[in-house]
Amino acid sequence: MKIFKPVLLVWSICCPLFIQAQNFRNEFGFRSDNDAYLAVGLDRYYTNGFFITFRHALKPGNQSEKLVKKTWEAEAGQYMFNAQSGYVPDINYVDRPFAAYLYGGMKLNWFLKDEQVFRVSLDAGTIGPNALGEDAQKLLHKIAGFYELNGWQYQINNEFGVNTGLDYTRLLARPSVNTDFSFNGYAHVGTTFSGAGAGILFRAGNINKLFNSVSTNSRISNSVTDSVPSGELFFFAEPSFHYVAYDATVQGGLFNDDKGQVTFTPNRIAFFQELGVKYASKRWTLNFSVIFRTKEIKSQVHAHQYGSAGIFYRFGEK
Repeated sequence: MKIFKPVLLVWSICCPLFIQAQNFRNEFGFRSDNDAYLAVGLDRYYTNGFFITFRHALKPGNQSEKLVKKTWEAEAGQYMFNAQSGYVPDINYVDRPFAAYLYGGMKLNWFLKDEQVFRVSLDAGTIGPNALGEDAQKLLHKIAGFYELNGWQYQINNEFGVNTGLDYTRLLARPSVNTDFSFNGYAHVGTTFSGAGAGILFRAGNINKLFNSVSTNSRISNSVTDSVPSGELFFFAEPSFHYVAYDATVQGGLFNDDKGQVTFTPNRIAFFQELGVKYASKRWTLNFSVIFRTKEIKSQVHAHQYGSAGIFYRFGEK
């Protein structure tokens, strides 16, 4: 028995660590934006977006006591924009340029114990016919049996672009274990998109701290002491204001002399309101939201709204 006592002692100390070491290092998934999700028969302005994302949690290393974790992510995607419809009789009906942005990018994320989050991003891609917006929308309409398109012949011209960004999140208040308010802000500088914005995120339901939450895409970890975060299911609302310094999908390529047949000057101030639900279990994340946005351009016939849906899967146990 004397021989087994040290073994039992070591096991009693280490066993909880092994039991807790169930979190996942990686996350992979898709997000799709489309105004058709609202079932109101619209096909205008920001009409479709599709994004593929892979996230990986870095090993802790000799990090600061204030830092909980670091992650990186890679993403490829396409934004697609129409005029007031995907079919316009002639150029006079183009109240917002037909355009697409096809890109790939990387992001680094730092999550602090006091529930601050810092992100830096870099992406590169193209606008114009090389962004394959017309091809993608024609394929979608063919599969879904939608109407024939007309108007992409007026789209903005090709230009390669590089864009950088700095995003910041901070917990403002948590009145109860089931509700909180946080600040989200960003500043982006690039040849395709430049601007800044800020909003207040409200969450209500089963929520986690911002360094372990689906809200900040931080449910992965590469620390052997981290267990799987508690499940989440909550409603959220986020009103936000945005300053548009440059938008190449509206104004054409920054360095192009010939930007396209139809370009506009965007409204410099925009307001967004997002409402939705997010769910997260051990491995899965599901979310759906509705976004209402003011007119991008004074000439637009309507304001706009669309839906956004995402599904993500976590894997790679430590």
